[in-house]
Amino acid sequence: MALVRRNILHDENALKKYVTGVELLKKERTGRTTRNFGIPGPENPVYTYDLFVIWHIQAGTFPIPRNGDPMVRNYAHRGPVFLPWHRLMLILVERNIQRILGEDNSFALPYWDWSADGDDGSPTDAPIWTPEYMGGQGNPVSDGPFGFYPNDPNNFTVRLESGPDGRPSQAGNGQGRGLVREFARSWPEGWETLPTSADVKAALDFAPDSPNPKPEDRYDVLDFSVNSDGFRSRLEGWHPSGRPWTHNQVHLWTGGDMLPLSSPNDPVFFLHHCNVDRTWESWLQSYGRMYTPDMTAPDTYAGERIDDRLALPTNYPYTPRNMLDQSSWCTYDQLP
Repeated sequence: MALVRRNILHDENALKKYVTGVELLKKERTGRTTRNFGIPGPENPVYTYDLFVIWHIQAGTFPIPRNGDPMVRNYAHRGPVFLPWHRLMLILVERNIQRILGEDNSFALPYWDWSADGDDGSPTDAPIWTPEYMGGQGNPVSDGPFGFYPNDPNNFTVRLESGPDGRPSQAGNGQGRGLVREFARSWPEGWETLPTSADVKAALDFAPDSPNPKPEDRYDVLDFSVNSDGFRSRLEGWHPSGRPWTHNQVHLWTGGDMLPLSSPNDPVFFLHHCNVDRTWESWLQSYGRMYTPDMTAPDTYAGERIDDRLALPTNYPYTPRNMLDQSSWCTYDQLP
């Protein structure tokens, strides 16, 4: 039977398991060290949770094409691969939490429906930010399960981050530091909001106005970048132009460790992306499980074509095509 991912505010059991699973993965050594990943500084162990931080940084700095600019397109963002890449990441986090909880195959990742908070005026004291859930803002965060408490050896510790060159770097000179959140600090005046349900609906309802569009043009179009207009670009947060929207808007509003490529450092990252994936699933059910570009696209799009291997980077042999239908693995309690 497929897992059912539920709203974290409505599933206390999923909340408890998620917090416990994250804490255990943060303590589980992989047998590899920072030296194995070419991360400068003192040699320190790399823990399972922090692998996801490394993968996110690395994929975000690998350009497509390989001699291109990762700020135009990369192996995880700014192009059509954004949604299948992060779907695979969610599945791997989910499986690892199941494993670390003693092969608890009933655990499903919960999601944070940020559009509900957006509709409510983006309160900084919304339930998700209370100590009973994810804790609030701070430099460092000082409450909730991922707060930093002086002299507590079991503190939730940020060990790796994006360095000045964009590559993985050790936080706190190799000693680690507390988690940082700074709500709405990165916004111009008047933009201090989370996405609303209307923003989500606008992305889901997008239809190309070009003559004789192909069905897959709803998803993405040439040149498959931040400049492309389609559902993917609107959900990722590049259109309409003029300000960041939806996915990007949530990262910027939360601030702190959610801003750089090392954003999986904040466990809210996975709750956020679970909601992004929920929105994609709504689109797939409405318009068909389709994707573009296909394999007729030139090698300049290698890495994001439908049968190209997704690069976490890992050795997992999954492609965007494999990510189009996850119904045998999981479903959502409700779709936007």
